[in-house]
Amino acid sequence: MILGTHSNKLERWLGPTAEQISLSMKDWYGPPIAVAGVPGNVWAHKGGDFRGIIRSGQYLNGIDYATLRLKKIAKKFARSQMSQANAGFASLSDLILEATTGKSRYYQYNKVGPTGVVQVTSSLWRVGPSPPVGATPAAAPGGTVFDDASTGGFPFTNPASGDTQHFVRADNQASVAGNTLLLYDLLFGVAKTMASTSTEAVTGVPTRYTSTTATDMDYIGGNFGFIQVGGTALAATAHNWTVCLYTDQANASSTMPSLTGNASAIVDRLDHPVNQWYCPLESGDVGIKAWTQMQCSASVATGVIWFMLGHPIAFMPIPIANMVCIIDGIMTAFNLVRIFDNACLAFLEVTKPSTTATTYTGQFQTVAG
Repeated sequence: MILGTHSNKLERWLGPTAEQISLSMKDWYGPPIAVAGVPGNVWAHKGGDFRGIIRSGQYLNGIDYATLRLKKIAKKFARSQMSQANAGFASLSDLILEATTGKSRYYQYNKVGPTGVVQVTSSLWRVGPSPPVGATPAAAPGGTVFDDASTGGFPFTNPASGDTQHFVRADNQASVAGNTLLLYDLLFGVAKTMASTSTEAVTGVPTRYTSTTATDMDYIGGNFGFIQVGGTALAATAHNWTVCLYTDQANASSTMPSLTGNASAIVDRLDHPVNQWYCPLESGDVGIKAWTQMQCSASVATGVIWFMLGHPIAFMPIPIANMVCIIDGIMTAFNLVRIFDNACLAFLEVTKPSTTATTYTGQFQTVAG
């Protein structure tokens, strides 16, 4: 049995982002999600509990640690300049290259996020500049199966046969404090016909995380649906998403419990209630294999809605503004989480702490082995 995480230490380390993640997991149905960047091995569980060991937070929080780390770097750099002629970091880069035998890859990103709503999740799929604005999902019934070749995804070369690709590190920076990014694999999307209360069939099926065997790496468990406002805000019409059907982890047809939408929902937000970044599922279900039907309770005259499917990789808290927050994918809860071949990696801003549009910059690293 995995013990609960020391709550005082976790709150001291992450600040308000700890509560945001906890609230966002209140009704979660899938397996635990890694909370990256926390020293130790901490995972967010359904019900909002955290489990695993935290090895910091007793005396220092994330800001204290980052400040001390910068001071140490400055001292070390000053000492090295007294004995080296502008050596820079070439030897460290060479060491990393040798340690990974040429199988390490780096991906840079710069996302200028949208204006948000407090305690509501926003998608960064439709914003750029790097990667560029993501592709618009095709209309029903077919929709779009996303992969690394899709516009908006991070293009990467799949590892050689027999190897698998894993996350090892990320360096994230945000212009606003207290935000949390969810890194996820975008599997599928389909555009909903608006101004209609009719049921609308969906036939497209994702190509990753499709196994019905719970022990398989690509098990459906954890696949989540979300309903995103596309490039046009919704009209001021009260509505619910109801009689929406999906195929569950047992290949059985299930009905999504009614989800309350939002009149005049702004672009890029999820058309969900507060603190909810995933669509609810039938009792006992742990993931969505595919959407099969969409329906809205009211005729919303204008707006764009996309039904999306994703699989979570990890929460990446960024508690400090304008300072690089280092995510260690080896010694924290990432524990070399696998990235599947052809993955379409994307970000959600989970339960934003303020309405302020946030700019994110950084890079992450994967290694194949």
